[in-house]
Amino acid sequence: MSLSILASIKNMLGPENTDTAFDTDIIININSAFMILQQLGVGPPEGFSISNTTKTWADYLGADEALLEGVKSYIYLKLKLLFDPPTSSAVLQAIKEQIADFEWRLNVQAETITAADVT
Repeated sequence: MSLSILASIKNMLGPENTDTAFDTDIIININSAFMILQQLGVGPPEGFSISNTTKTWADYLGADEALLEGVKSYIYLKLKLLFDPPTSSAVLQAIKEQIADFEWRLNVQAETITAADVT
């Protein structure tokens, strides 16, 4: 879980990690996804953001590894729609539906974790 958030998302999107031409755009949109996740109850209550490759998934989720893969996939899909949207309307709709499904599932998981902490 010590993998850089920016490096892992860039890897999924396609640009080489040495290519920094789109880093600012990617960082801004990763942070927007973090804002949405925070509103869904995922991640630190005070919010979270990155500014370079130093922040890792462990910095974001701490011990909540159960959410890790869903969060990675969610952020990737959100950025994919911005940077490499599909030309097929069916594929576009499928990605949007997957994003909505991740939002619902991540919210439920976050509520379950929060409820377990309270009891």
